[in-house]
Amino acid sequence: MPIIKSISSLRNKTREIAALCHERNEPVYLTTNGEGDLVVMSIDYFEKLKSQADIFEKLAAAQAQANAGEKGITHTQVMKRLKRRPDAA
Repeated sequence: MPIIKSISSLRNKTREIAALCHERNEPVYLTTNGEGDLVVMSIDYFEKLKSQADIFEKLAAAQAQANAGEKGITHTQVMKRLKRRPDAA
């Protein structure tokens, strides 16, 4: 269930809202006059969302390539390429 607070809570209870963001690892929705206005979240949660968005973007690009009939490379080919890299362990 989303955490919803009034925007005045941000001014009056900043530490409490920050603690909620960190403890529950989810955003807090702030309202102004009963209407949604802002979202506050921890940096960790933001980075997680950003990483997920990046992955979904890459998956969408790969799916578009597959739908267009473009051939990818096999797992074996990927592993061979990685082993040829000078920095590969």
